[in-house]
Amino acid sequence: MEVFILEIVLGSKRITLEDLINVTRRGYKVKISDEAYEKIDKARALVDKYVDEARVSYGITTGFGKFAEVSISKEQTGELQKNIVMSHSCSVGNPMPIDIARGVVFLRAVNLAKGHSGARRIVVEKLVELLNKDVTPWIPEKGSVGSSGDLSPLAHMSLVLIGLGKAYYKGELLEGKDALERAGIEPIPALSSKEGLALTNGTQALTSTGAHVLYDAINLSKHLDIAASLTMEGLHGIVDAYDPRISEVRGHLGQINTAKNMRNILAGSKNVTKQGVERVQDSYVLRCIPQIHGASKDTLEYVKQKVEIELNAVTDNPLIFVETDEVISGGNFHGQPMALPFDFLGIALAEMANVSERRIEKMVNPAINHGLPAFLVEKGGLNSGFMIVQYSAAALVSENKVLAHPASVDSIPTSANQEDHVSMGSIAAKKSKDILENVRKVIGMELITACQAIDLKGAKDKLSPATKVAYDEVRKVIPYVAEDRPMYIDIHAAEEIVKNNKLVEDVEKAIGQLEF
Repeated sequence: MEVFILEIVLGSKRITLEDLINVTRRGYKVKISDEAYEKIDKARALVDKYVDEARVSYGITTGFGKFAEVSISKEQTGELQKNIVMSHSCSVGNPMPIDIARGVVFLRAVNLAKGHSGARRIVVEKLVELLNKDVTPWIPEKGSVGSSGDLSPLAHMSLVLIGLGKAYYKGELLEGKDALERAGIEPIPALSSKEGLALTNGTQALTSTGAHVLYDAINLSKHLDIAASLTMEGLHGIVDAYDPRISEVRGHLGQINTAKNMRNILAGSKNVTKQGVERVQDSYVLRCIPQIHGASKDTLEYVKQKVEIELNAVTDNPLIFVETDEVISGGNFHGQPMALPFDFLGIALAEMANVSERRIEKMVNPAINHGLPAFLVEKGGLNSGFMIVQYSAAALVSENKVLAHPASVDSIPTSANQEDHVSMGSIAAKKSKDILENVRKVIGMELITACQAIDLKGAKDKLSPATKVAYDEVRKVIPYVAEDRPMYIDIHAAEEIVKNNKLVEDVEKAIGQLEF
């Protein structure tokens, strides 16, 4: 039987968002191409030449940051590189999730394999070996301002390469040297000139964080359309607003795709209605679903374009240009090109929760829910039903509004004002992750609220094929609420339904790929 090895080859093609997820979550192996090795070797030869000739070059024969004017002898260059890794490992807080930390390792290998960093083969090979043998550096989430790159998180990653720090081996947290030993990996005996700098200068921590959030946000946008469709079923929404001609005359692709999704998901429903039958028009959270959801989709598409540029970028300093025999100090480590997109990502996600919570309110509020019982429960008064589901969703949405404040408009000088403008891109990326987790919960709440509304309407036998699949997936684990019970159990179960992506997979099996 032929065995297929799933792998990503560095140097052979551009890395995509899907490639990143294949490595960090799906166990794809990583390989270095001959083309990449050739570039690595040529760049390394130029670094060695600069050291031998004692040419003044930032970070190779000088100190770092404010110490750029301090000359370092050839004999001290190795110690200098080890010292930058040890001294810069200052991060705090909770550890990065393993998939995001694996992304940091992978993207650093991608960067070094471009042949503009000057690290030796062994450094890139050890990064790849960590990935392929399931060793993941322990990297605390906080401690980067996103300029000179993610210095501190990348230093934590680099510690493991020399047998220091902490790392997970097959999910178990160990001392770095013990994790390497269990995996059968020899640490790098000693870092050489430029290598500590090459490992710690770059945007890979903030990029990995934001990229994983983006990937999940794309899937979450499909959950949002499905949840909205279930709400439409429960409220007998008017489908005329999703007529393709409306979206076409405006022209935004996200709107066009969302309207198409809504038409496809609701096709065959006997619950939804036409304008003028039960009412003339719906309120915005139903009527403007294509415009609202679509705007977030357009934002995600923009962020994806920026992320896929950064996945393939060389972001350390100084950079090696073999063709012209030059080592040039610049600023590719500056996180500003990703700080703004990741702030935008957080805003797009926050809006997804905003509209979802408003639909929850519309379903539970007897003044606007088109005849459904107050708070979607029989014997109201004795039972509170979904009253506090909306309350909890409102709390998350309010928190998101605070988190959506842009990080990129802030800056604080570091390194004795040598680094006098910083991006805060790491903060923007982490905030988007926090917002994503809240949005997932709110959409889960809309799912269970909509299914309750459908049951109270006696509408489950009139669902479209796609919404029936979604309804059944929810009802497999979350039964109808006939009387009050601890609702957190349902809410957590709904969040898990969204998190495992089964809902989208089942709906797409029924009607084909949903548009993004």
